[in-house]
Formats: sequence, C-alpha cells, structure tokens
Amino acid sequence: MTKLLEQALEAARKLSKDDQDEIALAIFELVGSGSAAPVRLSAEERSAIERSRQAAGRGEFASGEEVRDVWAKYGA
Repeated sequence: MTKLLEQALEAARKLSKDDQDEIALAIFELVGSGSAAPVRLSAEERSAIERSRQAAGRGEFASGEEVRDVWAKYGA
C-alpha cells in the first residue's frame, strides 16, 4: 500500500461511520468491484437533466473564459 493511500485511510478513520461507508463504496466503484444500487432521481433532477440535454443539443455551452471565471470564483 502506498504512503498516500495509508494517509487517506487514516484520515477516513476519523470520520463518522456513515462517511466511512460512503468512502468505502466510492473505493469499490473505483476499483471495479462496486455493487451500488442505481441512484434514484427526483422529478426535479430528471427535469434538470432534460433541460441540460436540450441546451447541449442546441450547442449552448459556456466559453472557456466563462468556465475559468467560475473556477476562479470558487477557488478551483
């Protein structure tokens, strides 16, 4: 095991059991042995996805500059 993975697991040990389980599920998904059930979307989430698909179909994308501005705003 790498030092970085050991550090990550040590940090995870300090979290709540629920958070630890979420991290474990994410790890299983990343290594290809996950069996998480599909996520159920609300009607609002489905609607938002459909609006996004329609916008993409019309070619409505943010410019590189707009994306960089949002990243800068949120420190990404």
